[in-house]
Amino acid sequence: MTEITTDLLVIGSGPAGQKAAMQAAKLGKKVIIVEKDRDLGGASLNSGTIPSKSLREAILDLTDFYGRSFYGQNLPRKEISINALNFRLQKTLEQQREILHKQLEKNSIKVIHGQATFVDENRVTIYGEDKEHLANITPSYVIIAAGSKPRNPEGIPFDRRRVLDSTRLLSIDYLPKSLLVLGGGVIGSEYASFFSALGTKVKVIDKKEQMLSTLDQEISMHLQKALTSIGLEFVGNKVIDQVIRREGDVLVKFKDGTEEIAETLLYALGRSANVEELKIENAGIKLSESGYIPVNTLFQTSNPNIYAVGDVIGGASLAPISMEQGRLAARHAFGGKTHHFPTFFPIGIYTIPEISSCGYTEENLKKLGYKYEIGRAYYYEIARNQIVGNDPGMFKILFHSDTLEILGIHIIGRAATEVIHIGQVAMTFNAKLDYFVDQIFNYPTYAEGYRIAALNGMNKVKHKR
Repeated sequence: MTEITTDLLVIGSGPAGQKAAMQAAKLGKKVIIVEKDRDLGGASLNSGTIPSKSLREAILDLTDFYGRSFYGQNLPRKEISINALNFRLQKTLEQQREILHKQLEKNSIKVIHGQATFVDENRVTIYGEDKEHLANITPSYVIIAAGSKPRNPEGIPFDRRRVLDSTRLLSIDYLPKSLLVLGGGVIGSEYASFFSALGTKVKVIDKKEQMLSTLDQEISMHLQKALTSIGLEFVGNKVIDQVIRREGDVLVKFKDGTEEIAETLLYALGRSANVEELKIENAGIKLSESGYIPVNTLFQTSNPNIYAVGDVIGGASLAPISMEQGRLAARHAFGGKTHHFPTFFPIGIYTIPEISSCGYTEENLKKLGYKYEIGRAYYYEIARNQIVGNDPGMFKILFHSDTLEILGIHIIGRAATEVIHIGQVAMTFNAKLDYFVDQIFNYPTYAEGYRIAALNGMNKVKHKR
């Protein structure tokens, strides 16, 4: 068996692991990545962020979705084959994998494919597919970035055709005529909107009263209204009792005695950390009750030489969050200048229409007892939106009614995940609401929505003073 010493061992090659490894390499350290799967990139590249967003863009493009805004929803839908969608998807994945390989090679980062298992707090053994011992590694530091996987509880009859999770969904060879989505969170909402845009009859069911319940409620309701317009149906306050896979469909029974039937089912009720095979207890680390690895604000576990970042520590399973956690952990391990993780950061949800937000929701502010006001700009007020298709959407700026401090920004609609960064920068530098009023924006652009919303908000406080 090969005995290896290294400065840093990174377990997992997803966004968190990539950035941790490359940051350590930039600091002149010897780095090894261990990846248990055949393809590098983790769930983000192979079954999560990149595939789902690639699928979204392919659907919007091939169906001429935005063109329908000009000609009405009665315009016949273009027939799209699953092969056409899969071709676009695979093309993107191939390009992303090639770029990742080049980046790792350029930074002299060694990759070992196998399962990492802690022997003790100082050593990690790597096993191959047939459980053969590939190597023993003694690292100065370890960063665990093993990611997560869809939560697949016992009793749900998963297969690769009728009862699917978000990973299995990417492998289907047909477009379902009807789709039942269990779960109105980010993953369920995104895929539900994709298939609804394709013409599939989609119904989303969740135990909460509305989809994406952690969002600002006004934005969540705006989304549901937009999705209803393209044929999606949402049913809340439902608890699953039983899922039955049959010959040509799936039957779901609920606790209230009701039933739903669809050709295909997407089970999207959470994810779980990839920690089972790591045996981190051998390194003196215990999991939390919810199955995640506890860390401090510097991403150190109870063993200060072992860090954990990304999905394995819980919180929002978002690639940009994981990337920054990985970078900061590597910098701290090797004495680089660092900082605590940002308090506010943008969150992007790629439903159709897309959503992005930064800062407090209106519900947060009510609980905190803030004196706040709201500035709104609807997409129908924005000239750019009229030019490209008059799609639904809105800007919502929450600000302190006395100081004009910007407390939260929420955008739903086309380009939301791009233009949110203007608001993020303004909040970071403590700009007040009147900043957006006093600046000149390119015209016609979506970004102009900030100025319209700010004027709307200023008019409200002006009349109060």
